Amino acid sequence: MRLNVLKITCLVFFTTLLINNAAGKIFTRCQLAKELAKHKFPRSFISNWVCLIENESGRSTTKVTQHPNLTTSYGLFQINSKEWCRRGRKAGDCNMKCEDFLNDDITDDIRCARLMYDRHGFLGWSGWKNKCKGRTLPDVSRC
Repeated sequence: MRLNVLKITCLVFFTTLLINNAAGKIFTRCQLAKELAKHKFPRSFISNWVCLIENESGRSTTKVTQHPNLTTSYGLFQINSKEWCRRGRKAGDCNMKCEDFLNDDITDDIRCARLMYDRHGFLGWSGWKNKCKGRTLPDVSRC
């Protein structure tokens, strides 16, 4: 009986691990640079985008950040629920559900991040302002 409980517990644990790993991704620096290039980000700005993403989400597509102002930021680019998306339904300036930014398909994340960039530039992200602006950017030249 005790062995069966242990087997079931292990099965549930490993199934949960597999589901969580299938739903999201943590990019390496080079994987991220290549993915951005694949989505036609200008090469001259890829280091800025990599720096932004490293400082906003740690290159994780599943990052969720609760803020004191009762908003939440989601995914690789930490897209905020106040203006850009809504939890549970498509809305906001990107017309997206915030949860859609938490999977490993970053196509919709990129579409929204480009809209954010078009409106605010990199200054729309505090991670870029505080950690990247005027500083040495990540070297992605060998990627």
